[in-house]
Amino acid sequence: METGCCVYILRCRDGTLYTGWTNRLSHRVKAHNQGKGAKYTKARRPVTLVYWEKVPDKGAALRRERAVKKLSRAEKLALIARFEKETKAV
Repeated sequence: METGCCVYILRCRDGTLYTGWTNRLSHRVKAHNQGKGAKYTKARRPVTLVYWEKVPDKGAALRRERAVKKLSRAEKLALIARFEKETKAV
């Protein structure tokens, strides 16, 4: 997934989850792992991409990012589990 806007979740080294959005997913994950992605992830490297979804545009990405950030940890873990199950089935 290289183009278009995405909302993503990273699992940090300490087990915490980070949610963000980007229009260049692999580049953004690489930036996080180089300590250039976000202040939060800088001290929690390495990070692993555990969830992503494509959205139509920046506005949709910002709205979806906000919605995902409002989810409880349990809800985010369920979202990740469904994503992993769906991507393994493909």
